[in-house]
Amino acid sequence: MSDPIVLDGKALAKETRIRLKKEISALKVANPDASPVLATILVGDDPASATYVKMKQTACKKVGMISLKVEMPKETTTEELLAKIRELNGDSTVRGILLQHPVPSQIDERACFDAIALEKDVDGVTCLGFGKMSMGEKVYGSATPQGIMSLIDHYGIALKGKDVVVVGRSPILGKPLAMMMLNRHATVTICHSRTENLADKVRQADVVVGAVGIPRFIKADWVKPGAVLIDAGYHPAENCGDIDLESAAPRSSAYTPVPGGVGPMTIATLIDQTADSARKFYG
Repeated sequence: MSDPIVLDGKALAKETRIRLKKEISALKVANPDASPVLATILVGDDPASATYVKMKQTACKKVGMISLKVEMPKETTTEELLAKIRELNGDSTVRGILLQHPVPSQIDERACFDAIALEKDVDGVTCLGFGKMSMGEKVYGSATPQGIMSLIDHYGIALKGKDVVVVGRSPILGKPLAMMMLNRHATVTICHSRTENLADKVRQADVVVGAVGIPRFIKADWVKPGAVLIDAGYHPAENCGDIDLESAAPRSSAYTPVPGGVGPMTIATLIDQTADSARKFYG
């Protein structure tokens, strides 16, 4: 068997940034009033969340987009956060709204996600957006799944008629990705950490997606030779994902490295969808 293809998300994300920089520059020339803004809401002082927000702000700056950082104290109530989201919905300069997950436990996160205007839901977190996407309508998909689909398309990975096993059922990763692949005519099985005979189910898959949030959860001997491996997990302490790639990657036909595979595509997709929202608004 030939060497597997490395699905290089870092390289594709760089290409995306170069394209977006040109597109945003052209947008500003055509419409001097156009200043695409991505609002990032951070509630509390979680260090990891703060780091992710900073990465998104840096990505915005690289393409000429404005990042509006909204910081709220950890004592913030659901109503206070909803009020802030409504304020941003009403601000025409804001073309995308990102509420950093997770929020403090006293907040109804789902209610706050669903308060984001659909045309500004560039992170793809609303129930309405999920429903429309599942029905094949054009909306902004959840950033990580949409980034995975872009990576799959870029490398010409076939999905039509293929058996796909998604291990993980998160509302912003496993579930939307399964629907996206189903819409591409794949046969999709959604599994999770409590699935019985999980290894046997994974062994049937042409495409395996690790999205369960457990380090090296998917073992090499679960993977059939020639399968495509999409590892959407990242565990910094162990520098690994949800698939035991060290052992499993050589068995595959293609795989996403960790880090450098799915992760960079999440942020690239977020700013790409914000830029698209701006283009639609400014015409």
